[in-house]
Amino acid sequence: MNTEVAHAFVDHLAKLLELFGVGIIIGGVVLAAFLFVRAGFRGGDWQAAYQACRSNLGRGILLGLELLVGADIISTITAPLTFESVALLGGIVMIRTFLSFSLETEIEGCWPWRRAGRDRGVREDRSSPTNSTS
Repeated sequence: MNTEVAHAFVDHLAKLLELFGVGIIIGGVVLAAFLFVRAGFRGGDWQAAYQACRSNLGRGILLGLELLVGADIISTITAPLTFESVALLGGIVMIRTFLSFSLETEIEGCWPWRRAGRDRGVREDRSSPTNSTS
């Protein structure tokens, strides 16, 4: 009986995490749209507003996807483990991980393994004084 209560609690927790993930995605869409319209009307540069909107939208979706993957993993604790359920979970996690990877690459504008070099180059450019030719 004690394990049944624990399984029910974990199942409810996974459902709550799923709802929270979906809420983050919906909130990200609404917030990105609001910021897009506001930036477009304030600055008049709709191209820059569009780029910012894509980044903000991607971040919201990325965070929501991470929570959904976590909820799927947690829900496997309460589900009976069969080959089909594990294979289905593996497929879902792979698809969502691929989407997360793609979104992060799109937001950052470079491959994850190139990000450290890019960030280091940006810091060096900011910290080095302007060279003047004599």
